[in-house]
Amino acid sequence: MEIKIGIRQSNREVVVESDLSADELAERVSAALAAEGVLSLEDAKTKGRRVLIPAEQLAYVETGAEHQARVGFGIA
Repeated sequence: MEIKIGIRQSNREVVVESDLSADELAERVSAALAAEGVLSLEDAKTKGRRVLIPAEQLAYVETGAEHQARVGFGIA
């Protein structure tokens, strides 16, 4: 799933591809906000890339579809 994160006072957003479900992501964001801690996400596309964002700097978190439609022909 693609995750777009807006950061306060920044024109750019951070984009991360994740294997988390929407519910798991919501739990992580809620926990980071409640503890005034850091939101930590691992990027599934680039192995080893980790994004750390201070919770107080989060403007928004937007998620894409959990499962993308397949393109092409085949037998299911």
